[in-house]
Amino acid sequence: MKNQTRPLDGITVISLEHAIAAPFCTRQLADLGARVIKVERPGAGDFARAYDQRVDGMASHFVWVNRSKESLTLDLKQPAALAVLKQLLESADVLVQNLAPGAAARMGLGFEALSKTLPKLIVCDISGYGDDGPYRDKKAYDLLIQSEAGFLSVTGAPDEPCKAGNSIADIAAGMYAYSSVLAALLQRGKTGKGSHIDVSMLESLAEWMGFPMYYAYAGAAPPPRSAASHATIFPYGPFAASDGTVMLGLQNEREWLVFCEVVLAQPALAQDPRFDSNARRNEHREALKAIILAAFTGMSTIDVTRKLDEAQIANARMNSMAELWAHPQLKARDRWRQVGSPAGDIAALLPPGRVSSFEYRMDAIPAVGQHTQAILRELGQGEAGIAALQQSGAI
Repeated sequence: MKNQTRPLDGITVISLEHAIAAPFCTRQLADLGARVIKVERPGAGDFARAYDQRVDGMASHFVWVNRSKESLTLDLKQPAALAVLKQLLESADVLVQNLAPGAAARMGLGFEALSKTLPKLIVCDISGYGDDGPYRDKKAYDLLIQSEAGFLSVTGAPDEPCKAGNSIADIAAGMYAYSSVLAALLQRGKTGKGSHIDVSMLESLAEWMGFPMYYAYAGAAPPPRSAASHATIFPYGPFAASDGTVMLGLQNEREWLVFCEVVLAQPALAQDPRFDSNARRNEHREALKAIILAAFTGMSTIDVTRKLDEAQIANARMNSMAELWAHPQLKARDRWRQVGSPAGDIAALLPPGRVSSFEYRMDAIPAVGQHTQAILRELGQGEAGIAALQQSGAI
């Protein structure tokens, strides 16, 4: 039986967040039991709520990264609202923010100012380029960081770059913010002191670009854009059969030998001097691709997959989103749960990593300002005070 205690139970996170990077960080903290209070603008709230209406009238991005949170609306331009936030921070463990560069500091919410009175507070700033340097004040959106980090230069077809189909720069920054907050909590347990965390989208995605960077070490040619194929390993990528496409990948010479013998039924091909090492297969990939496609022409995707499995060659289906929703492996491993939302219950994936000792928190996605009055009452505000804040537009 799993313990109902989660790793971050009792930890309170205040987040001045919008879009993806910070909300993805804090949702993962909530998954582990943290109480996450999401501060939103009165009225419309986080602008990501309006990106689309794909999930029963709610935005797909927002639904993904905002479950298990409480929504508090505050107009931080008003002193009364800022006072509420600072009162909340007195009992908080973590402040996460991805406001415009310098905005949090101008409100007195930077680490230097806060740490004077709240020495145990962990402050995590997420930005495009970091807290200093010549790019500090540049606006940064996911596509722009994909470009700056060189991701576009190695992704796409030879004649045209292509962005990732998801918000990869935001996701990278959110992941490093999440892991950095966990590390800071462990550090605080040792030292009793909070930390300042400065996470940049550029540095996060640059870390994920390690292979192409080192491949182009000391001015060497970078890996070419190769669409869905691997840039430097072959055969590795999509290959057409008679009724669709199969993804396959070879990693070593043993697999190359069995691929020729079992899948292609051409064992002599393994010794062809054009193809007897990965470097030569990569050099002559067009010739080898023609041979593979000719062999696959008379076979269905099921036939090809069966032969690949027999040869223990890695392969996969090129699934659509509908097929991912219905993926038999996710179903077999019981990875789906129902979470509440303003539009009713919706399906949600459990976080990756099946843990034996606790259940992930899978609570509702909040409506804008859903928890404002309850949080204000926790802070000791009476009904008259709440009414005054409402009348002034501070909440």
